[in-house]
Amino acid sequence: MLTGRCHCGAISYAMPAEVLHHALCHCADCRRSAGAPMVGWAMLPADQLQISGEPRTYASSADGRREFCGTCGTGLFYRNEAMLPGLVDVQTGTLDDPDAIPAQSHIQVAERIGWMQGVEALPAFERFPPFE
Repeated sequence: MLTGRCHCGAISYAMPAEVLHHALCHCADCRRSAGAPMVGWAMLPADQLQISGEPRTYASSADGRREFCGTCGTGLFYRNEAMLPGLVDVQTGTLDDPDAIPAQSHIQVAERIGWMQGVEALPAFERFPPFE
């Protein structure tokens, strides 16, 4: 079982390492919700996710429900019973070991931020760049 949690630790979870899919989502809803250029989501049957603590729920669309920590605000889960009955998506950046499930695809790239194309070519620094 893999484990994860919100930033403050008020909500933790356990889930199997075997998931249906792990996608990097570029849609505007995910970007705004997370404040990030993309969000990693691992999909699994909802009954395989064990949650400790009480996430708050936000209706981000007619059928979409985003669950987050009411204390620190960390986004954790996404459910859409109309489109994905019985399934839940877990934000993989909240896993204790995010490397445990490699990403399999990019989705919603029609909404990808333009500068994300080719981002791997940017200079990389182990910690911070030198400031002058």
